[in-house]
Amino acid sequence: MTTVVVVRKGGQVAIGADTLVTFGDTRLTHRSEDNRKLFTVEGANGRSVFAASGSIAHFPVLRHALAAMPKAELRLGSKDEVFLTFTKLHPVLKETFFLQTKEEDHDPYESSQFSLLLANASGIYGVYSYREVFEFKTFWSIGSGRSFALGAMHAAYDRARSAREVAEAGLAAGCEFDRSTAGPLEIITLKLKAGA
Repeated sequence: MTTVVVVRKGGQVAIGADTLVTFGDTRLTHRSEDNRKLFTVEGANGRSVFAASGSIAHFPVLRHALAAMPKAELRLGSKDEVFLTFTKLHPVLKETFFLQTKEEDHDPYESSQFSLLLANASGIYGVYSYREVFEFKTFWSIGSGRSFALGAMHAAYDRARSAREVAEAGLAAGCEFDRSTAGPLEIITLKLKAGA
C-alpha cells in the first residue's frame, strides 16, 4: 500500500507520501513510473493537497472527480465543509467512475472505498470510507506504514522545529519498516491561515 502523513505544527501544515506502488508481490518504483501520490486542487477556500491509500485506482479517480467539481462547491475549510463536499462527490464516484460501494452486508452506509488525508490553510483532515471526517490537531497517518509513521511522529513532534520535519520522521519510519513503502518521498507544506 503506502505511507501517507499529515502534520500541523508552528503555523504550517505538511502532507507527505512515499512513491512506491505495489501489485501483490510486485513493486513498481518511482524509477519505473511517476508514482506521485499527492495532488493539489483549487477550491472555494484556496489550495488543498490530497493523498489516498488503498487501490491505485483511487488516485486518478479522486484527482479527476475533485478537479471536475465547480470551484464554488469544492469547500474544504472546515470539518463540516469537507463532509458535505465528499457527500456531494459520492454519487459522482458511483455514476461517472463506477465505484463499487458494497463492502459488507451489514454496512450502515454505502462505502466510498478509500481513506485519504488532506491539508490546507484551515488545517489537516482525514476522510474515511463512510465519509467520516476527522480534523487532527497535531498529526496522523494512513496506509500500511501508518503504525510506524505514527510512532515516529509521536517521538519527533515536541522536538521538531517544523511540520515538515515531523512528516519526514514519519515517512522515514514507514520506508524503514513497511515493505510496501519506499522513497523518494514527496512532502508539501502550506501556511496555516491566522486563527486556524
